[in-house]
Amino acid sequence: MIKTLTAALAAVLAMGAAQADWRALDPDDTLMIETTRGVIIVEMRPDLAPLAVARVKQLAREGFYDGLLFHRVVDRFVDQTGNPNNRDGGTSGHPDLPPEFMTRLRPADIVPAAQASDGLSGFLGATPVAAEAVARRRDDGTIRVWGAYCPGVAGMGRQADEGSANSEVFFMREAARRLDRAYTVWGTAVEGLDVIRAIAVGEPPADPDRMIRVRVAADLPQAERPNIEVMSGRALEARIAAVRRARGADFTVCDMSLATRRSR
Repeated sequence: MIKTLTAALAAVLAMGAAQADWRALDPDDTLMIETTRGVIIVEMRPDLAPLAVARVKQLAREGFYDGLLFHRVVDRFVDQTGNPNNRDGGTSGHPDLPPEFMTRLRPADIVPAAQASDGLSGFLGATPVAAEAVARRRDDGTIRVWGAYCPGVAGMGRQADEGSANSEVFFMREAARRLDRAYTVWGTAVEGLDVIRAIAVGEPPADPDRMIRVRVAADLPQAERPNIEVMSGRALEARIAAVRRARGADFTVCDMSLATRRSR
């Protein structure tokens, strides 16, 4: 009897550990973008850029993004969209947003990928981030953190003024770390990087792709929501360690792509 109970307890603990290796997306912070090339699903990060996330949700719920073109697409760089005139410079009727290039978080909020004396990099949910060294934490235990412009990362477009972000958004086809701390990061595509890379290239494209419909997952009936889980916990730590070993001194957080799966 004791052996039976012990085996059952071990099975329950093992099941709990396996479940901890996968994290379900929060529907209220999940954006579904139906495009002419397929669907992009973005995990939004209000802990990184609360104003930008609130604006994207607001515009999605207003139907503002539906039908807008990817008006500037640069191969191996970026897909831009979200302007009502389908070219740079257009805005919504809402006020411009202040920059959210950096925020303050606790080191424990980040799953580390690489650490050095002068800083660290890792993941905030599915979004790659960089940060100052843990040794520089403030009295409240926080450090400065910013989004890392790796493939699939979503940013807010703007004009020359750093406080001119409004409705334009862009998605990274490849890494461009020169954008770090210069443009607000508001999330990352957990599915659809292939779609991002398939969007027609051009400035503007000769035959541009478009966003057909953009919706917050929480606004959909339960049956229509994407049941996506993102790798987390020890499984994510092991995956990071394996990629880091394989890449050696060349490793960066942009070498990682988080595994996802559809839950039942």
